[in-house]
Amino acid sequence: MAVVAPLLALLWALPGLCRWLARPYYPLSALLAAAFLLVRKVPPLCRGLPSQREDGNPCDFDWREVEILMFLSAIVMMKNRRSITVEQHIGNIFMFSKVANAILFFRLDIRMGLLYLTLCIVFLMTCKPPLYMGPEYIKYFSDKTIDVSMSPTLGILGSSAHPPKPMPLWQEELDRDKRVTWIVEFFANWSSECQSFAPIFADLSLKYNCSGLQFGKVDVGRYTDVSTRYKVSTSPLTKQLPTLILFQGGTEIMRRPQIDKKSRAVSWTFSEENVIREFNLNELYQKAKKQSKLHDEGPEEPPAAAAATHQEETKKDK
Repeated sequence: MAVVAPLLALLWALPGLCRWLARPYYPLSALLAAAFLLVRKVPPLCRGLPSQREDGNPCDFDWREVEILMFLSAIVMMKNRRSITVEQHIGNIFMFSKVANAILFFRLDIRMGLLYLTLCIVFLMTCKPPLYMGPEYIKYFSDKTIDVSMSPTLGILGSSAHPPKPMPLWQEELDRDKRVTWIVEFFANWSSECQSFAPIFADLSLKYNCSGLQFGKVDVGRYTDVSTRYKVSTSPLTKQLPTLILFQGGTEIMRRPQIDKKSRAVSWTFSEENVIREFNLNELYQKAKKQSKLHDEGPEEPPAAAAATHQEETKKDK
């Protein structure tokens, strides 16, 4: 069983790994992350490289390079303690590996360091991380209109032949029905934290969306006036992306992460468990379902009116 279980897990994750490898971002990131290892260990490439080893072997790490790699491993382990998804773990490994590679290349030869740094800059400018394109039940807001975007598996999707019609201003959408509770994510496509949180938020929308509890997203990186209106800073230093705000009756009730007196975000982990607990999604969902059921059944007739109607019918019968 000790051998069968990992093999079954590998087979189960194989389709996802194939989808990752089909995207150029991950293979190229892995190549850049392992660049120094390949240069130092592959014999055709390592010949002629300078080395501080006592035996003068250019195809092996010296003691300083081992120290840098060990320090890299410690940093990655510390950062991955707060990672939630597999993408976050892999992203941390890629990012810190590139930093360590740049240091090692500059230490080896300044020309190699400049070449590696140039390749990394070109990669960042031309190859963006893939966005989440899975099933979701989320309304996408802009500063003026609302575009209802749903998964094909849910049966509703705007097409080029029949594009979705523009809806009222998005604040009017929040205020239209006071009984509807909204959870809106303020995000930016360039933020790695927002990209990691996207599948979690989509999964929550599939589990908890109903007529009385709805999920929405607005790109504050694109619509800066919305970020100003709701005081969501798009600066990476404030760490306010993503931001989740709960609206009830068009009024903000709570948000995560919270903002301290210095306008800095209080550290908060965007995991599915934390969102469910902090926003009381189970309670909100049950309350929304109950209100929807009462609304569908219609108002009940008061007992006094029912008694009067019964008496009138009795007199008519007599």
